Parts: sequence; structure tokens; C-alpha cells
Amino acid sequence: MSDAQDVEGAAEDSVGVPDEEDVEANVEAALREFLDTLSESETYQQFVAADEALQGDDDAMALLREYQQKQQQMQRGGFDESVMAELKQLQTEMSNNETIQRQQAAQADLIELLQRTNDAVSDEIGEEFARSTGGGCC
Repeated sequence: MSDAQDVEGAAEDSVGVPDEEDVEANVEAALREFLDTLSESETYQQFVAADEALQGDDDAMALLREYQQKQQQMQRGGFDESVMAELKQLQTEMSNNETIQRQQAAQADLIELLQRTNDAVSDEIGEEFARSTGGGCC
């Protein structure tokens, strides 16, 4: 067989059947496009803005840190009514803090968008896309 016939035969073999490298490259390109689109979405932009506002709000950050410390104290020391009362008070303060509420709402909206994305991918491939594959200890 001549070189011309080899090239012709190779071209015919590859017509209609992309090789694995092409498929992976296409998936990676589509993923990059998706991530670019996601990062430009209003939902993501609102999340970033709300998160930056939270990071810049010293009072809100102090409230979150105190809440996390009390949660850890409760986990380490077992049930303690005084710590539980402090946690409830901190929860009330957090629910009254506009910066924290804005960030939590924006985060919930982003999670909802990502869940809808996951559902669309799952529907397309016919199985749960982002399910756990059994890794980890729990």
C-alpha cells in the first residue's frame, strides 16, 4: 500500500469516530466554556460580591468566628445549657446581620444553580453526575 493510500485509509478510519484524546479535549474545552459562563453569571457575581462584603465586615466576621468557637466548645464538652443559650443568642444576632444574610442568600442561590446544572448533566448522561463514589471515611 502506498503512503497516499495509508493516509486515505487513516482518514476514512477516523471519520465519524473521534479518538479518546479528541473527546477529552472537547470535554475540557466545554468545561472551560461552562466555567467562564458561570463566572460571568449574575448569580455567581452576586455571590462573589456578598462574600467579599462579608470578608470586609469585621463585625460579621467576629460574629461568625464566635459562633464557630461556641459550636466547637459544645462538640468538645458535650451538652451545656449555658453554651447552648449562647449559641441561640449568636444565631439570632447572625440572622439579624444583613451582611451575613446577604452572603447566605447568595450562597444558597449559587448552590441552587449548581444543583440545576448537576441535574441537567445527570439527565443527559443517564446517571447521577455528582454522586459520591464511596471515597472518604463517612
